[in-house]
Amino acid sequence: MNHKVIPIAVQEVVNTKERKRQAPKGRRVDPVALEEVRALLGDESRQADLLIEHLHKIQDKFGHLASSHLAALAQEMRLAQTEVYEVASFYHHFDIVKEGETAPQALTVRVCDGLSCEMAGARDLLAKLPKILGKEVRVIAAPCVGRCEQAPVAVVGQNPVIHATCEAVQATVESKQITQAAGDIVNFAGYQSAGGYDLLKKCVSGERDVESVIKIMEDSGLRGLGGAGFPSGRKWRIVRGEKGPRLMAVNIDEGEPGTFKDRVYLEKDPHRFLEGMLIAAWAVDIQTIYIYLRDEYHGCRTMLEAELAKLKANPPMENMPEIFLRRGAGAYICGEESAMIESIEGKRGMPRLRPPYVAQVGLFGRPTLEHNFETLYWVRDILEKGGEWFTSHGRHGRKGLRSYSVSGRVKNPGVKLAPAGITIQELIDEHCGGMLEGQTFYGYLPGGASGGILPASMNDIPLDFDTLQPYGCFIGSAAVIVMSDKDTAVQAARNMMDFFKHESCGQCTPCRVGTAKAAALIQKPKWDVGLLEDLSQVMRDSSICGLGQAAPNPIDCVVKYFPHELA
Repeated sequence: MNHKVIPIAVQEVVNTKERKRQAPKGRRVDPVALEEVRALLGDESRQADLLIEHLHKIQDKFGHLASSHLAALAQEMRLAQTEVYEVASFYHHFDIVKEGETAPQALTVRVCDGLSCEMAGARDLLAKLPKILGKEVRVIAAPCVGRCEQAPVAVVGQNPVIHATCEAVQATVESKQITQAAGDIVNFAGYQSAGGYDLLKKCVSGERDVESVIKIMEDSGLRGLGGAGFPSGRKWRIVRGEKGPRLMAVNIDEGEPGTFKDRVYLEKDPHRFLEGMLIAAWAVDIQTIYIYLRDEYHGCRTMLEAELAKLKANPPMENMPEIFLRRGAGAYICGEESAMIESIEGKRGMPRLRPPYVAQVGLFGRPTLEHNFETLYWVRDILEKGGEWFTSHGRHGRKGLRSYSVSGRVKNPGVKLAPAGITIQELIDEHCGGMLEGQTFYGYLPGGASGGILPASMNDIPLDFDTLQPYGCFIGSAAVIVMSDKDTAVQAARNMMDFFKHESCGQCTPCRVGTAKAAALIQKPKWDVGLLEDLSQVMRDSSICGLGQAAPNPIDCVVKYFPHELA
């Protein structure tokens, strides 16, 4: 056999017992890229849990993540290159460019294709904008950006264009307005002058004791307002009973399509939430707090960074817990508490198997108090006015207040603070000004993408925790999307299932394969109902987290409540 002879290079003999490797295994690190990464990171820590934060710095600076920069970052943080790559490739807001590939355009316009934006004309924007903006601008569809009441929405760089038209987006691009302008808020000084942080000071001084505070929270019946609905006071007591040090994680990654309440409250009164957060930290004896903010809320992040700096410079309490603001990167799954914790730790946002639960083994292996933004937003009011004040509200046998994010075919969409247990018809008539002119109420999603779809004929069901389960739906974060006779439940289900297919983390087969299979099946003119029912059951029984378990809800509701659309 005539093989090509490859001569062996003669190595210089060195006086060592083992031959030293001339270069490390894997991708060679480009010295220029290494210097660029070092300059970006500056004096900041290279600890592993800051990986996503550092990836953002590179993405923001260069508009993408070049392979050379990923390799340099891995060396700088003393991580395996595979670890850096798998984290970067997991999140939608990172653009990885391999050797020989062309980098994306310097400017990206993301057009939200969530259901509310789709009903408001997002498909038309996606069809027309590429031609209007030219080849120098990348136009892509994006999952819900959390501005459903302002639909349709396009994001130019990091600047949202609300009620977007082709003309408005073009003007924003041409003016190079790629960052969001600051809005009016109750800032640190204004909040303090109106009595802000006085309640916290009373708690710290001993005027309020821990047991009485926790008891008021328990009596109020306040439940987690991110969607899970776990009793807040009970959660405080459970975590406080765990051996310290204890940590806290605040979830502001409201990625559920149709949800925007946290953003609206944060844009108006951030310190009301921060005071509630610090009171919870005091009551549970929290050492360190991590705030996880979805990446789509660029303006909120800039504002919150500034207000946190003021708070840290003038702490309203001694030995205030350390507070860290962490930035999401476009992954819906990170709204799930354990996936969020994985992301805070600098990893892929994949849900954990439980037990153990986050309250026992959470962030960095420590007992962790996890709360949604709005839950903490109500702490001050409840403690000042009493648990009875909160329970005095309610309708149809329910107690408490709820912030309903209402979007779709109503005259006045937005966040509606209303009694828990209000019906959809009452919500539309009393808080939203009725339906849009010339449109008739047809159906609604009571809990966002995963909460199911109900017909207008079922307009008398109380909208609250535990009231919708008998109908195959749930309230979740109270993201209410209203449909009219201009819409179909079939198209809504297709939109939702495409979203779930896109957002599945891929960890478990029932969800990864099931969402893709379901999305393909319901695109057909005639649905195979028997096959879809079997698929739904497998996903519910076998998926690790709520995404896969709840993803079939829209399909099941169409089959059950809108059979005429399938005829």
